[in-house]
Amino acid sequence: MNKSLKKLDGERLLLGLAAPVLAVVTALVVTALVLLASGKDPFQAFSEMLDYGSKADSQVYILNKATTYYLAGLAVALGFRMNLFNIGVDGQYRMAAFFAAVVGAQLHLPGVLHVLVIVLVAMLVGAMWAGIAGALKVTRGVSEVISTIMLNAIATYLISYLLNPSRLANLDSSGNVATPLIPDSGHFFSFATKGGPLWGFLLVAVVAGVAFWWGLSRTRFGFDLRTAGGSDSAALASGVNVRRMVVTAMLISGAMAGLVGMPELLNNSYQYSLNFPAGVGFTGISVALLGRNNPIGVAVGALLWAFIERATGHLEMAGYDKEIAGVIQGVIVLAVVVAYELVRRYGLRRQQSRVGRELAAQAVQTQNQEVPA
Repeated sequence: MNKSLKKLDGERLLLGLAAPVLAVVTALVVTALVLLASGKDPFQAFSEMLDYGSKADSQVYILNKATTYYLAGLAVALGFRMNLFNIGVDGQYRMAAFFAAVVGAQLHLPGVLHVLVIVLVAMLVGAMWAGIAGALKVTRGVSEVISTIMLNAIATYLISYLLNPSRLANLDSSGNVATPLIPDSGHFFSFATKGGPLWGFLLVAVVAGVAFWWGLSRTRFGFDLRTAGGSDSAALASGVNVRRMVVTAMLISGAMAGLVGMPELLNNSYQYSLNFPAGVGFTGISVALLGRNNPIGVAVGALLWAFIERATGHLEMAGYDKEIAGVIQGVIVLAVVVAYELVRRYGLRRQQSRVGRELAAQAVQTQNQEVPA
């Protein structure tokens, strides 16, 4: 019995490792073929990427970017675990960052309290913006995919309207339209390193990942969320209010999305402007898919995405086509999705075969017991 359990655990571990290994190998092979087709040496390109990506300043850049991507990935992954496709993380985090910047610039509070208020405002705005999609789904049956995409567009136009010198923004001497600067008391701390300042919001991202894992795997709420996401009928049989869980999941996902813009706002720009990063929410979808909605996997996906972004940026200066970054990122996502599906089907066939052999062995044993001596 113990041997069979250990064997089963070993097979699960191997299958779990096989998918990411297969995805990475496939992505490297396809990328190498693309580079060869463009007349470039793939081994030289990979060597350039590893060399540049391992420099001290690159490591700091990767960790800072990965912090933002990780929070975006967690926001998307939380919806995915509920079988909700929150495509609106991009609009949610931009709305949250904008209003947090506006409120933060008007306050004069002690440091810790100032930062806390800014973060809470961001989470509240993100939750409210995502909650609209949740309410539309449970009250009118509107798909969250459609509603969140539309809310992204509304967020873009609403921010464009408010980010105006005659409304909630200023025009500085360089002609940049931005919200007023957040006072020093509202700045988050950074770690001084040889490669540059490492954003302290990295620690908040770690705490968010631990909370994500604990909340979904060690609490009744996490069980209810996963049950409702897997089957409505099973959830109802367990006494779970599915409609309430949908709204709750969207609110929490939106609150997590509200944190996405905080590393940039509180550790770098200290204001919301036309140059504030956009599209991070869609990157979060890719990162969540890479990490299979697991907090550790999402962290690996965020680091990988940030590394590719940094390393391929250097390739352009080395004479390689700038589109190679998009090719590599797209191939990796596609390879991961395909690899996990292939491994899942292989594991399912192995399980069915094992169950079939066990049933056959039990049938033979029963037949032998019934035959008279």
